[in-house]
Amino acid sequence: MIFNNNTAQQTAELLLQINAIKLETKNHFTWASGWKSPIYCDNRVILSFPAVRNYIKDEFVKQIEAKFGRPDVIAGVATGAIGIGILVAEAMGLPFVYVRPEAKKHGRQNQVEGFLQKGQSVIVVEDLISTGGSSLMAVEALRNEGTNVKGMAAIFTYGFPISEEKIAAAKLDVYTLSNYENLIEKAVEKKYVSEEELETLKSWNSNPSEWGK
Repeated sequence: MIFNNNTAQQTAELLLQINAIKLETKNHFTWASGWKSPIYCDNRVILSFPAVRNYIKDEFVKQIEAKFGRPDVIAGVATGAIGIGILVAEAMGLPFVYVRPEAKKHGRQNQVEGFLQKGQSVIVVEDLISTGGSSLMAVEALRNEGTNVKGMAAIFTYGFPISEEKIAAAKLDVYTLSNYENLIEKAVEKKYVSEEELETLKSWNSNPSEWGK
């Protein structure tokens, strides 16, 4: 669910301006999943632009306080959300932990890094939700530590049905600053894409797993 329509539009425009989101309808990207795509999102770029990262941080703080209340801990999903998660935790004066994709094979074999206690309430900060798999693995790891995951706040979501189904099954409240719909609307308004390119982006979004095969 979108936090605020104005925020969604502004966030989409900023992500396009700094090339955190790239649109290539002719030279397609290949995701780690193997999916072919005319869009690629790397929100780690945000950290290199102070004005943008401060905007995202401030909007996250507003979103978390409005939708979830004040948690005990902020948790970032490695690696993309570690940086912005730390900024959010610092702004809220809260402890921070981060969640690895899987437990380490050595040392203490942690999956959750940082100090965390059973019963603490946690908000998960995520940079991007695509299929939802990695985001929900982080939530599961935190729940396995005995914490109360109150919800997740993400910068951007593609809004795929598969991710929405997984999130619903996990009984997780998720709010995002922006999404694919607002991104495309802003890309057309600011002439980042032509009408022909818009049709390609719509075609991809309707069936991303099979697109380009």
